[in-house]
Amino acid sequence: ADPCSFASPACCLTRHLYLRCRADFAAQTLRGSAAFTVRAEREALRCVVLDTKDVQVFKVTVNGQDAKFGFGEKHSFKGTPLEITLPFELRRGQEAILEISFESSPKSSALQWFTPEQTSGKKYPFLFSQCQAIHCRAIFPCQDTPAVKLTYYAEVSVPKELVALMSANREGEMPDPEDSSRKIYHFSQNVPIPCYLIAIVVGALESRKIGPRSLVWAEKELVDKSAYEFAETEAMLKTAEDLAGPYVWGQYDLLVLPPSFPYGGMENPCLTFVTPTLLAGDRSLSNVIAHEISHSWTGNLVTNKTWEHFWLNEGHTVYLERRIGGRLFGEQFRHFKALGGWRELQNTIDTFGDKNPVTNLVLNLSEVDPDEAYSSVPYEKGFALLFYLEQLLGGPDVFMGFLKAYIQQFAYKSMVTEDWKKFLYSYFKDKVDLLDKVDWNSWFNAPGMPPVKPTYDMTLTNACVALSQRWIQAKESDLCSFSSADLKEMSSHQLIEFLALLLLEPPFPLSHVKRMQQVYDFNAINNSEIRFRWLRLCLKSKWEEAIPLALKMATDQGRMKFTRPLFRDLYNFDKSRDLAVKTFLEHRASMHPVTSMLVGKDLKQDE
Repeated sequence: ADPCSFASPACCLTRHLYLRCRADFAAQTLRGSAAFTVRAEREALRCVVLDTKDVQVFKVTVNGQDAKFGFGEKHSFKGTPLEITLPFELRRGQEAILEISFESSPKSSALQWFTPEQTSGKKYPFLFSQCQAIHCRAIFPCQDTPAVKLTYYAEVSVPKELVALMSANREGEMPDPEDSSRKIYHFSQNVPIPCYLIAIVVGALESRKIGPRSLVWAEKELVDKSAYEFAETEAMLKTAEDLAGPYVWGQYDLLVLPPSFPYGGMENPCLTFVTPTLLAGDRSLSNVIAHEISHSWTGNLVTNKTWEHFWLNEGHTVYLERRIGGRLFGEQFRHFKALGGWRELQNTIDTFGDKNPVTNLVLNLSEVDPDEAYSSVPYEKGFALLFYLEQLLGGPDVFMGFLKAYIQQFAYKSMVTEDWKKFLYSYFKDKVDLLDKVDWNSWFNAPGMPPVKPTYDMTLTNACVALSQRWIQAKESDLCSFSSADLKEMSSHQLIEFLALLLLEPPFPLSHVKRMQQVYDFNAINNSEIRFRWLRLCLKSKWEEAIPLALKMATDQGRMKFTRPLFRDLYNFDKSRDLAVKTFLEHRASMHPVTSMLVGKDLKQDE
């Protein structure tokens, strides 16, 4: 059973959704009807339970007949179960149309509403959704568990100046017959997906064609910059298809969101959502695009059955993302990124503590909010396991054979770790002796770093290690030996890695970071990944001049990867603690609901 959901897929399954809704910017609500095709999975079905969170329900019908409904007890993060009594019994295998008229709350955790002033164009309002992991229930009642997949068709009414997009194929638009100031956009998603992949955005969006099956969408101020940044999309898609099999979703569009979008990217089918912090100007952060593209196979086609097995989505996706990077930029680059991931994992485990159960690969989420358990662990510990197995079982080509077969075997299904392990053993039945040497229990169920470290090619990392060691060992009298020439041969990827290595060390003397700024002028760099690590390094060394810069970065954008650690560091520095709290409280109202909740906990300000 899914500990994060009230729905019981064993009793009945929602197989298709016909969604009709209206985005009301004045009220900040989505209002409409969700009509599910439900199929009874057992005899004499009379009751259906759906997930909801802060959603109003006005009426429920089954095949057009009124149905009685009521809400169960409210849970702190899971929301409130909606209990529907069917007006007649359903036999096992029998289908019915369950239609619910609903309205979302202005404080829905799935939606962020922007006033015109909060957008780039300053003229029109904006709305976007983020349903992963368990927020779809905060838009409309549903079986909000990744164990259940459905197809959907949607009609969305919006002010006619705006564009609506969804995680589906665009099926055209028409004037709203009920309101001449609005129009209705139509969408269809014919590949079954879990509810967490339902997504909607409404805003003054423009598009540019960046490939035969790809448009990039953004507000007009960012659309050309975005088209340049993501020009490698089709090359990445082709490489992914070559590695993993045909791309089944038709269109692959990208949408650049406002800066408060809480993640680097979200793999909504047909329409990947990305943060504007990827717009570095040199395509150097495009690995996030390779990652979201990879989810079209691992995550969206083959899906974790519960969030406890999230590593099945993310570990395999990071593995594919790095295989794409290896194809496009060389095998040494893949190893460089893989080792960077190992260090990122170290950093995360240092933050959480190596006995913390959220650092287990397979989680226990009973009474745990998946948003609070979220970290790089499923990504990087998951990747490390696959990279270790690749090396154990005969190299990249051998292992990719397994991954391709795994995707074919479990496409359109949801699964757990045990299913994955069984399939691994059956695929490599001639190598069971090797597989039996793997310490599965430690990999899956022990906290902290993995029991084994894979082998990494050091070619591209050596320069980062050498320069970081010079700084680590430097005495005051050595500081004059550093110059801007140190960075001449280094790529932005290597700069990120250089700073990441320094962050794993004890704090530097203030004189060192001041000298680093003097010779490298990191304050002038706008690449978000470099700037983020540089500002953390300054705060660690208690450089007060970094405080306003860190506060600015933490609030100018809301990607949690950056915003949460910056706020935490500011909170842990006595000179900036009060200012950090004050700044958070000033910005809280305009932050994304999930970011605001988690930063509030980090700063001990939870309401």
